[in-house]
Amino acid sequence: MSAAVILAAVLGGGVLFIARRVFFRRKALKLMSYPAGLMRGKTVIVTGANSGIGRATAAELLKLQARVIMACRDRQRAEEAAQDIKNQAGPSQGEVVIKNLDLASLQSVRSFCEEVIREEPRIDVLINNAGLYQCPYSKTEEGYEMQLGVNHLGHFLMTNLLLDLLKQSAPSRIVVVSSKLYKYGSINFEDLNSEQNYNKAFCYSQSKLANLLFTRELARRLDGTGVTVNALTPGIVRTRLGRHVNIPLLIKPLFLLVSWLFFKSPLEGAQTPLYLACSSEVEGVSGKCFANCEEEQLLSKATDDHTAKRLWDLSESMVGLRR
Repeated sequence: MSAAVILAAVLGGGVLFIARRVFFRRKALKLMSYPAGLMRGKTVIVTGANSGIGRATAAELLKLQARVIMACRDRQRAEEAAQDIKNQAGPSQGEVVIKNLDLASLQSVRSFCEEVIREEPRIDVLINNAGLYQCPYSKTEEGYEMQLGVNHLGHFLMTNLLLDLLKQSAPSRIVVVSSKLYKYGSINFEDLNSEQNYNKAFCYSQSKLANLLFTRELARRLDGTGVTVNALTPGIVRTRLGRHVNIPLLIKPLFLLVSWLFFKSPLEGAQTPLYLACSSEVEGVSGKCFANCEEEQLLSKATDDHTAKRLWDLSESMVGLRR
């Protein structure tokens, strides 16, 4: 039986390989192209830049000669990723700087922002990319549910602390990475920290909905400042984001084949963040959400101004911005 399973996997893999070569060849043609040196003289912060979409985004920005600040929790992995993307960027590249940032610690967020403000004369683009997906129940350093804390609260505090520098650097941009899974969430104000009940899928969706509501309220507050903020949903991308999802051992080979065939590569997933960071087509555009470099229509739950304001006020209290 095991030999039959192996043979089926091999044959199936061959079929999937041929199918990908034949039917999905045009996918690479959709990668955006930008003029060399487009981001020369610009400083871009990318959170979670050591892997996945964040790493691919940082690599492309480096090729466009940006000064890329990789904001990462694991310095060793960040250094390894930085070396790799520098090796691949070619002779005409920008600069890579690594700074420590643990979004599960508001003290780390504050220290990161203090360092940036002290050392960087400007920030042209802030890309809030880092995130956790359906992790087991745990809490941040301050006691908040981990997915809410990392995906929303850490970025919320960081963005607010860097707003003055972003305004001084205007025109500047903020890019927020959300997810289409926001559709399955709601903001549970009665148990925002999931103390009464923890559903890891719901909590992820809640955090991604919070990203969209944050983007909407922030855009309202930034109107007329020269700082724009837009969100995006990257689609299903082959990254380490799903490392906490348990896949049965027998199914894992098939899952890997399917993901290789149908999921976006990190570079493909990075196209919309790059578009919002670089393209002149979205100059002055704010408060929107994009998918595949086109504006995306959101469900009403993600455009509710009352909920956005209520979440903003509560988030301010949770991260210590409101006393």
